[in-house]
Amino acid sequence: MGGVKPTLLGQYADWGAYTASPGGKKICFAIAKPASTVTNPPNRPRNPIYMFISTRPADKVSNEVSIIIGYPFKPGTEASVEVGSTAYALYTQQDGAWIKNATEEAQMVDAMRQGQTASVKGTSAKGTQSTDTFSLKGLSQALDRTAQDCK
Repeated sequence: MGGVKPTLLGQYADWGAYTASPGGKKICFAIAKPASTVTNPPNRPRNPIYMFISTRPADKVSNEVSIIIGYPFKPGTEASVEVGSTAYALYTQQDGAWIKNATEEAQMVDAMRQGQTASVKGTSAKGTQSTDTFSLKGLSQALDRTAQDCK
């Protein structure tokens, strides 16, 4: 965020809606931490884990999904996010992951609005496998709030 403190627009169940204006460009995002986290081997130390869904009107970007996984991904590996019975491929860079096929993003966000959970699977640089499950309770309201604020 470059030292810009985001403003909370509202907390909706497990999702917070925020806005910030780094460099004078307004952005809005919904953010959540995972409801559960499993690593194999177990109990590996990790930094905080988040899923963000951001809207940046100046860049004509809406509802871009990104994940901060809390460890450096194994270089050149993909991660995935499962919503219901559908899995979406994610490309990875350092500790971040984004949807690989941008044309699937709107479909994935719609599925998340209607779903119960989203599970993110990845592999760390050290070979640890992780599954982080995010509750989707409150996501629709949080996204509606960010859309309203970042028209």
